[in-house]
Amino acid sequence: MAKYPFLLMTILGITQSIQAQEDKYIWLEDVDGEKALEFVAAQNKATLDKLSKEKEYQFIYDKSLEISNSSDKIAYPSIQGKYVYNFWKDKDHERGIWRRCLLADYTNGKMNWETLLDIDALSKKDNIKWVYKGASGLYPSYNRFLVELSNGGGDAVFIKEFDADKKQFVENGFQIDEAKGGAAYIDENTLIVSTDFGEGTMTTSGYPNQVKIWKRGTLLKDAQLIYTGQTSDVGTWGGILRADTKSYVFLSRALSSFTAQKLMWIDNKIVTLDIPDDCNINGVLKDQLVIQLKSDWTVNGTTYKNGALLSLDFTQFLKGKKEIQTILEPDEFSSISEISTTKNQLLVNMLTNVTSQLYIYSFANGKWSNQKVKAPDYGTISLIATDEFSDQYFFQYENFITPTTIYTADASNNTFKASKSLPSYFDASKYEVTQFKAKSKDGTLIPYFMVSAKNMKLDGTNPTLIVAYGGFEISYQPFYASKYGNAWLDKGGVFVIANIRGGGEFGPKWHQGGLKEKRQNVFDDLFAVSEDLIAKKVTSSRHLGVMGGSNGGLLVGVAFTQRPDLFNAVVCQVPLLDMQRYNKLLAGASWMGEYGNPDIPEEWAYIQKYSPYQNLKPGMNYPEVFFSTSTRDDRVHPGHARKMVAKMNELGYKTYYYENTEGGHAGSSTNEQSARANAMMFSYLLMKLK
Repeated sequence: MAKYPFLLMTILGITQSIQAQEDKYIWLEDVDGEKALEFVAAQNKATLDKLSKEKEYQFIYDKSLEISNSSDKIAYPSIQGKYVYNFWKDKDHERGIWRRCLLADYTNGKMNWETLLDIDALSKKDNIKWVYKGASGLYPSYNRFLVELSNGGGDAVFIKEFDADKKQFVENGFQIDEAKGGAAYIDENTLIVSTDFGEGTMTTSGYPNQVKIWKRGTLLKDAQLIYTGQTSDVGTWGGILRADTKSYVFLSRALSSFTAQKLMWIDNKIVTLDIPDDCNINGVLKDQLVIQLKSDWTVNGTTYKNGALLSLDFTQFLKGKKEIQTILEPDEFSSISEISTTKNQLLVNMLTNVTSQLYIYSFANGKWSNQKVKAPDYGTISLIATDEFSDQYFFQYENFITPTTIYTADASNNTFKASKSLPSYFDASKYEVTQFKAKSKDGTLIPYFMVSAKNMKLDGTNPTLIVAYGGFEISYQPFYASKYGNAWLDKGGVFVIANIRGGGEFGPKWHQGGLKEKRQNVFDDLFAVSEDLIAKKVTSSRHLGVMGGSNGGLLVGVAFTQRPDLFNAVVCQVPLLDMQRYNKLLAGASWMGEYGNPDIPEEWAYIQKYSPYQNLKPGMNYPEVFFSTSTRDDRVHPGHARKMVAKMNELGYKTYYYENTEGGHAGSSTNEQSARANAMMFSYLLMKLK
């Protein structure tokens, strides 16, 4: 039966399609299938039996749990009205509590927390493993919230209306069933909703393609439809754009991974904003619409450069006129990592050679001016929270060996003070941080950070772990290595972050240098950093390991299939691996702007050259890879990791595999689950590389 169709497909030149349909391991894509779960259980047992016996396992588990449950952690603020809201987990609150205290008290160090919602108690009551995913409030009072809860940690959420003053869900309030959608208040009795409205209302990526306005007291199915996208889109979402004292209903129709039409609902009709589909909108301040470009944009004979931050007179723009100003234009060594607004100021967090600098931009008398925030240098600054009713904001600073500190700041007078710091979880005085550049295959210089002992011997024997990502314009920056300090550095390890192409470290062009047919650049960059470490005699292939998750899981999957000679340990977390079917699984179709479409022969031609699953070969000297994923990951299908392990095992390769039954794409839902994952991962790395 199979012979004739196979020959026919060969003649048609699309053999890959039929091979995918006849994949002998496709049953492992059945998340709840009995046979698939038996496979997972057997793999989990084998891995735990082995790694839990390693001498370092219990120490790493205990230390990770101690750090995660520590009362000395920073309680990160989210400012909503006069309160600071915070989500907190510790040993007494495994799934966490959502709580609040007055902003004035938090600023003055008086953490008078009141618990609003206990997720452990709710999980017990409902007999569901709830995971808190966030809450959006009712402007300007913020006494009502739309709380998002996930069953097991996936991206799909249930939305329920919550009364913060009464500390309970609103009886007969707004409630939306599980979906990868969202909702926001237009006013107390009206929501803008993007969700699964039934058959034909979701895209092939699994996201909504309809936006509706829903009035309190009516059924969701009867809500007013205001926009419908295409099922081939990534998705369409609605929200609120605040312009000083006025609010607008805003829609984003994602055409691909990196492009979206921006629309507004004005006077009961849709208005398409005439700005590039690939730009980002960063808010409206002083009647200036702030946007960041991802490609050159020519308006009235003037070309605004890729990466530039611009503003448009918003009132005039809605009338069809473009009055544009350049706020800043990063140079080749810089990029914009974050943008936020207070009541009167624009905060811009810049990356220069992968370290942060924070600036305050002011708009007055029709012009922009700026001043630098004199925050600590040579590390990572992150904007934590801003207040829309004042110029108060919070930011944090950290680097690999400096504990994270959160600062209370005022953008009106450019002042700040330390609010809370983490304790030192390891003795950082023994270590130093250096930054190098490695030359990639095409001559591009690739920066990387290395954390190592000050007295490290350059003899090629140091256990060295490289972490990288290389995709979706996501930058990997220095962070306080609390868990790495105890579990890796103190065990003699060297820690490296590679800032390879595909990320956003040097702006949109750095990302675009790794897109689609240029993907091999990303892998070559990783190989260049690896070879540079070996050439410097920091390590050798016998002592070199690499770790990545999600897109980074694809990266390390390619790394060990293309260059098995370079690595002796590979940690491959929640990965994409079968690039022939990735667009058929869960949200996979939404990433074709990053990788290409494997169903188009011209694009499959370059994807198939690196797809790890298709490039497994017998008789190779692959390292013994540690794969991890989650049954409840509804973003990257666990079938990727499952099928890779099954195929490798059949070819005679030993693997390690662990699949958490919950956790979603994060891999873990609780501190205990995270500690167990850390213990397995570092036990494996020490066993292989030390």
